[in-house]
Amino acid sequence: MSEKKYTKDHEWVSIQNDIATVGISNHAQESLGDIVFIELPSVGKSIKANDEICVVESVKAASDIYAPIDGEIIEINNNLENEAAIINQDAENTGWIFKMKISNEAQYNELMSEDDYKKFLEQ
Repeated sequence: MSEKKYTKDHEWVSIQNDIATVGISNHAQESLGDIVFIELPSVGKSIKANDEICVVESVKAASDIYAPIDGEIIEINNNLENEAAIINQDAENTGWIFKMKISNEAQYNELMSEDDYKKFLEQ
């Protein structure tokens, strides 16, 4: 698995072959508080970077999740339908939201490394 990369909208992405796994960062889940519901995206949907993909709802707020790169959604994390709190427990592993077949790997390289993301959060 490749190194995790991050977006300014607080999504994380890791790529294995041409499949990207996407979720929200630990920072994002901490900011949201207790997550109570997630509207999962549709499998088979073609998406472009920065498209709004789905919504995560917490006791504090609802937050849009955006596509980090272009591709097609090929899998969703069905465990989140009944237990959205998995995102609070393990946002950057078992709390992944969707997997996508990527169509533009160059976009992945433009995302922030973990160190860059930490610096971004400090600003």
